[in-house]
Amino acid sequence: MNILVTGGAGFIGSHTLIELYQAGHTAVVVDNLSNSNPVALKRVAEILSIPAIPFYHVDIRDREGLEKVFAEHKFDACIHFAGLKAVGESVEKPWEYYENNIGGTLTLVDVMRMHGCKNIIFSSSATVYGDPAEIPITENCPKGQCTNPYGWTKSMLEQVLMDIQKADPGWNVVLLRYFNPVGAHPSGRIGENPNGIPNNLMPYITQVAVGKRKELGVFGNDYDTPDGTGVRDYIHVVDLAKAHVAALQCFSSKFQVPSSKSQPSTLNLKPSTIYNIGTGHGYSVLDMVKAFVRVNGADVPYSIKPRRAGDIATCYCNPAKAKAELGWEAKHGIDDMVRDSWNWQRNNPEGYPEP
Repeated sequence: MNILVTGGAGFIGSHTLIELYQAGHTAVVVDNLSNSNPVALKRVAEILSIPAIPFYHVDIRDREGLEKVFAEHKFDACIHFAGLKAVGESVEKPWEYYENNIGGTLTLVDVMRMHGCKNIIFSSSATVYGDPAEIPITENCPKGQCTNPYGWTKSMLEQVLMDIQKADPGWNVVLLRYFNPVGAHPSGRIGENPNGIPNNLMPYITQVAVGKRKELGVFGNDYDTPDGTGVRDYIHVVDLAKAHVAALQCFSSKFQVPSSKSQPSTLNLKPSTIYNIGTGHGYSVLDMVKAFVRVNGADVPYSIKPRRAGDIATCYCNPAKAKAELGWEAKHGIDDMVRDSWNWQRNNPEGYPEP
């Protein structure tokens, strides 16, 4: 397949490009570079030993720019990563998040349908569950009250895409609800490169370890968890990238369900399909810190801070549906996650260089 990858120069997008090409697919990247770096695409091409990844410096809100991309390429599907993604910033700038994430996606989908491309994998999030009604979280768990505008954009866009599919059965929509991506490519050439102060745990840990930050702030140690700190389902970004490749099979008229029996069953495609993408294991903040120190031998000083508003005690998933229907499951454990995160940061203490 030839895949349009929006936000392909970002953390998850760049890793997904590697898995797409290694699986025999090709890709074209659209990215406005607001929170990504074109050096990542250059390094992806080097890892793959190909001349370059086709790239357009285009914002998904730019209809004219998207039209040009679609005029020059025929796409079988779109993997849609592009969007603003900082939870705290979304609280401070809600209009910008709704306008960018929702407005941009509406423009993208409209251009897609005008060009006969009606297969989309959407980068959603476990934030749509709010404070989950059940642990571990299954896809049958009802969506909850999101605690920030970023989460609401994901929840709303899920509904938008499902409504579009209901109105036009020619669409196939796959919603991948990520849990907490960490890690980096084992080459150490690409990884998470946040702008400014990191919003996520692992890049904050690695920046403390490399001396860029003084200490890690742990928000709350009085939750109802084994050590009092919040528990999350951390997933290696390479496993997450492979989930997108596995999800492409949903764009066949039918797909095979892995089975131990001699005759695998064949399921009719569900046009709008939801998958939790996580490991099914919960690790606390201090579990991650201690694993990082143990595996890498690097010091990570930390201090306990007050709880953050909106944080919940425990959030991890049951990923059985993705295994049963897509044949996908996470392969990397906590040691791989912290080792590869440190390998990236140690080799790139300031992140990507200026292009």
